[in-house]
Amino acid sequence: MSPIRTVIMGAAGRDFHNFNVAYRDNPAYDVVAFTAAQIPNIDGRKYPASLAGRLYPKGIPILAEADLEAVIRDRKVQEVVFSYSDVSYAHVLGLGAVVNAAGAHFKLLGAGATMLKSAKPVIAVCAVRTGSGKSQTTRRIARMLREQGFTVAAVRHPMPYGNLERQRVQRYAALSDLKAHRCTIEEIEEYEPHIVSGTITYAGVDYGDILAQAQEEADVILWDGGNNDTPFYRPDVHIVVADPLRVGHELAYYPGETNLRMADAVVINKVETAGSDAVNKLRANIRSVNRRAVIVEAASPVTAADPSLITGRRVLVVEDGPTLTHGEMTFGAGIVAAGKFGAAELVDPRPYTVGTIAETFRKYPGIGVLLPAMGYGDRQVKDLETTINRTPCDTVIIGTPIDLNRLIAIKKPTVRVTYELQEIGKPDLADVIAPIVGGRKPAPGGRRKR
Repeated sequence: MSPIRTVIMGAAGRDFHNFNVAYRDNPAYDVVAFTAAQIPNIDGRKYPASLAGRLYPKGIPILAEADLEAVIRDRKVQEVVFSYSDVSYAHVLGLGAVVNAAGAHFKLLGAGATMLKSAKPVIAVCAVRTGSGKSQTTRRIARMLREQGFTVAAVRHPMPYGNLERQRVQRYAALSDLKAHRCTIEEIEEYEPHIVSGTITYAGVDYGDILAQAQEEADVILWDGGNNDTPFYRPDVHIVVADPLRVGHELAYYPGETNLRMADAVVINKVETAGSDAVNKLRANIRSVNRRAVIVEAASPVTAADPSLITGRRVLVVEDGPTLTHGEMTFGAGIVAAGKFGAAELVDPRPYTVGTIAETFRKYPGIGVLLPAMGYGDRQVKDLETTINRTPCDTVIIGTPIDLNRLIAIKKPTVRVTYELQEIGKPDLADVIAPIVGGRKPAPGGRRKR
């Protein structure tokens, strides 16, 4: 039989992983293209031959998802594999209708079938939606493990927006590595907090190669998930963070519900912000699909470096970009801090946006009176800087996981807002990870030198 002509729909992450584990070197399939969505400027590239394997000596083109129907027709595609995350069921099935109407099968790969097995214990932190609180949960667990003497390697869900060959395996141990790997703002937001706390971090494109290297120097692999995607490594403990500010999304977004159903523990975050009715409804929704998971309640209280720069001031709030765009949140830590510390006014940045930032608001009109810290390339970073400096305000509240002053020149007073996870009562995360660390001793000699 001829190989099945296949397209993999993605967003420069899960799509490459699915190809690597299920299609590379598999003669039953002929992957004729990837399509790209969600992330700006990632189509028009190639998945290189050095990563694609012996069946693809010319590599594989990465095309725009908008051209999917034409790709199916022109390349006689028989099967389309949906391979990205944090989208509603209506969105997924709407694309399925497009694919089916164009004459191809529409396929979702099973979560377990795409998980690689580690020689070291794996703790996975995932979520039901972007912006639920994975990052602070992962940082909390990494700190707990380090305090017990374990060497931790955090492996981050992929964000390979640059040269894919050079990004095959990326290791981050110092802030200088961020510059060496030409990281975007979105990447820095995820990697820098681990680096400054002393956690070695890996990311890239080939997660088999990444795992082989990471498990050489770590007692425990900590999977740091992206969006609401499922783990790339088979977890010994699977922790999923849920958001009571978006109750119902845990049962309506792909593949967040998959995570929820697989979870060993669910962290209900932001209980200090959400009302008790929302928390109780979320708990009931969790139990409707997963009765065995441990439920941990937690808060992520915000702190400001200098609250006096907020009180009574006209403030521009800059928040984490992905949380506001495909995460569909209408506020983040910066907005919470503005209310907590008594800002006089939230200044609307929309009349002052330029270039790609203006395009972001057109694409996501529900963002509201705040500014997403978009920075997927040099042009977008410059547009972000220009927009901030054009917006008339007394103070810029930086609600992103990193201090933007390191990356752009903000010509106004700024105040940084931070947040860390705090479990409330019992059970807590120590109870959840006890099966991994209980009775296990750190490897002698500490971290391997590199």
